[in-house]
Amino acid sequence: MSRKGKKLKYDTGIGDRIISAVTYIVYSFFAFVCAYPFYYIFINTISSNDLSKRGKVLFWPREIHFNNYTQVLQIPELFDALWVSVARTVIGTAVTVVIAAFLGYMFTRETLWMRKFWYRFVAITMYFNAGIIPWFITMKNLHLDNNFLVYILPVAVSPFYIILCKTFVEALPKELQDAAEIDGAGTLRIFFSIILPVIKPILATVAIFAAVAQWNSFQDTLLLITDKSLYTLQYILYNYINQASSLAGLVNSTTSGTSLAASLAHAATATSIRMTVTIVVVTPIILVYPIFQRYFTKGIMIGAVKG
Repeated sequence: MSRKGKKLKYDTGIGDRIISAVTYIVYSFFAFVCAYPFYYIFINTISSNDLSKRGKVLFWPREIHFNNYTQVLQIPELFDALWVSVARTVIGTAVTVVIAAFLGYMFTRETLWMRKFWYRFVAITMYFNAGIIPWFITMKNLHLDNNFLVYILPVAVSPFYIILCKTFVEALPKELQDAAEIDGAGTLRIFFSIILPVIKPILATVAIFAAVAQWNSFQDTLLLITDKSLYTLQYILYNYINQASSLAGLVNSTTSGTSLAASLAHAATATSIRMTVTIVVVTPIILVYPIFQRYFTKGIMIGAVKG
């Protein structure tokens, strides 16, 4: 070890250098494997649709254009559906996070009446699923069809998120709550003033899980929503993908459609539509990750009692 100014430099042997090099190579390979599919989809959305359809676009975009995005953004009612998706994601995520954090906290309090019973009652629902038909009947009986609340209430209580929050709260020093109780703080005051500020890492994790689930969901719209004003972005794009696929199949299978195929030579194909839709749907939720990323690396006891 040599010292130069205030910086320390460690001399490593050839074995350590080989291990470091192999580690970088392996992790770089896995990073490439994870990133390449998204890159591949993107370059195909801005390349010639004909070349993309024939699988000629692999590493670099060819004959760049942005007609695919222009056509997708011209889908009727697209922006209304976008606002519905944003609303369900924001509101649904907030409700799920608050309920998961509060129930997780309450299940750690020994003063809660029949605490173990209620915790097991919630947790056991993770292992049983009645299926689509009973779920559909239940939603209909609760009058949640054609109701925006169908996006919020059925997923408000998630046993998995509650367990995560409960485990995290149990790891906090008991002295935090004891000190607050001595000062006369009640249950809600302790939860909002003491617990929430120090469990931000798990809240961020739950928020990302819930937001991704809300953003990607379209089955509830498919089964319960007929009011077009409540259609989500994913459902609109799902329908458009099906229509684009049908149109492409009709053009390709009709022998007398040569002139029609020629007129659509520069139009979006089913493949290009699928890829463009994928980018449109995935991009907003990817942008959410940097907002919460900083909470993953923070200590769980920032601002709490030390020592």
